[in-house]
Amino acid sequence: MSVLLFKRWDFSEVDVKDPGLKKYINLQPIILPKTTGKYGTVSIHKAKMNVVERFINKLFVPGHKGKKHKLTSGHIVGNYQGLFKAVKESFDIIEKRMKNNPVQVLVNAIENGALYEEVMGYRLGGIIARKSVVVSPQRRLDLSLRLITQDIFSKSFKSRKTLAQVIADDLIEIAGNDQRNNVIRERNRIEREAEGAR
Repeated sequence: MSVLLFKRWDFSEVDVKDPGLKKYINLQPIILPKTTGKYGTVSIHKAKMNVVERFINKLFVPGHKGKKHKLTSGHIVGNYQGLFKAVKESFDIIEKRMKNNPVQVLVNAIENGALYEEVMGYRLGGIIARKSVVVSPQRRLDLSLRLITQDIFSKSFKSRKTLAQVIADDLIEIAGNDQRNNVIRERNRIEREAEGAR
């Protein structure tokens, strides 16, 4: 008997197409995505955490956007049960709409939101020079989750839609590589900037 997420969705059907992220997107079968901080003590152990749990944990505190905190999530309080329920409902919506495994849709969204290159600044004499760098696989996954959760947070803020509907809509858009979505636009913007700084 196989272990199913929420006793419904099978991880063995999910395929990671991006070879760089294959090692870091953990699809180890789990019924409830909650390990209660088992892998939270050492930063490199987060690769052992199931990708659905990492997504839920990231939704707790999406983080700030920009140096001047244009979008801040400092006022978000933890309600794991509510967030857990919203993600489960969003997976139901995705399954009904896409007729596909929602975990596969989440993985596709992460792959489409992951950067290949970004720009880093370094001091060169008296000036700060900018140079294009290749992003490591672990950082690609972290940045993708951050961009997705920040987009969900900004869209759900003062929205008439429920959080589950916002999560489902956003994951479907990103998984379909919709160029109008903020995550895809931000990824393209950063990669264009990196291309100019080569």
